[in-house]
Amino acid sequence: MFFFLLNLALSDLGSICTTVPKAMHNSLWDTRDISYSGCAAQVFFFAFFMSAEFSLLTIMCYDRYVSICKPLHYGTLLGSRACAHMAAAAWASAFLYSLLHTANTFSLPLCHGNALGQFFCEVPQILKLSCSKSYLRELGLIVLSALLFFACFVFIVFSYVQIFRAVLRIPSEQGRHKAFSTCLPHLAVVSLFISTGTFAYLKPPSISSPSLDLALSVLYSVVPPALNPLIYSLRNQELKDALGKLVTATSEAINSLFCYRAFRI
Repeated sequence: MFFFLLNLALSDLGSICTTVPKAMHNSLWDTRDISYSGCAAQVFFFAFFMSAEFSLLTIMCYDRYVSICKPLHYGTLLGSRACAHMAAAAWASAFLYSLLHTANTFSLPLCHGNALGQFFCEVPQILKLSCSKSYLRELGLIVLSALLFFACFVFIVFSYVQIFRAVLRIPSEQGRHKAFSTCLPHLAVVSLFISTGTFAYLKPPSISSPSLDLALSVLYSVVPPALNPLIYSLRNQELKDALGKLVTATSEAINSLFCYRAFRI
C-alpha cells in the first residue's frame, strides 16, 4: 500500500504542477496567453497524470481486496515484483493514452478562434475550436476512454462489495475497525475523484455556463490531488494530533484578535 501511495503522490504532484503554476502566473501577470506547444504539453501531462492516478486507484483497490479477502495469498499475489509490474503498467498505459489523446487533438485544424474557456488546456474546450469533421475521431477516443474508466469503476465497486462483506464477518470490533481504517481513505479518494470528474464531463448542457465549467474544472483537476495527501495522512495519529493543535492555536489566535479589537472599540 505504501509503494502505491508513493506512486499516487507522484501523480498528484504532477497533475497539480501541470495546471496550477501556469494559472497562477497568468493571474499574477494579468495575462491569458499560452503558447501552442505549451498547450500541447499541458494536455499531454494532464492526461498522463490523471489517467495514471485512476489506474493506481484501481490497483490500490485490488490491493485492499487481496489483503482483506485473501490475506493468506497476499505475499503470492502482491509480492514486490508484482507490485512493480502493476505500477509500471499503470504508468505505461497512461503514457500511451495521453500520447494518443494529444496527437489526435492537435492534429485537428483550429479555426473558431483561439480562446479557451478554462484556466488550462482541456481537450473538450480545444475540440470546440475545431472546424474539421476529424474531431469525431477524438470523440470516439473519449468514448472509448469513458468505457474503460467505467469498467475500472465497476471493478472497484465489485471489489468493495466483497471487502465489506468480508469485514462484516470479522468477529472482533477491533478487527473491523482496523479493516475499515485501511479502506475508507482509499474509498474517499476514489469517490471524490470519480464524482467530480463525472459531473464535470457528463453534466446536462442546459446547466452549462462558462463560470460553472471553470468551477467544475477546478473541482476535478485541483481539489482531489490536493486533498489526497490530507485524506491518507489522517490515518497517522501524530498528524491528527498536530492538526488538532494547529486548529486549536488558530482558533485561540482568532479569539484573541477579536477580543483585542473589541477592547479597542
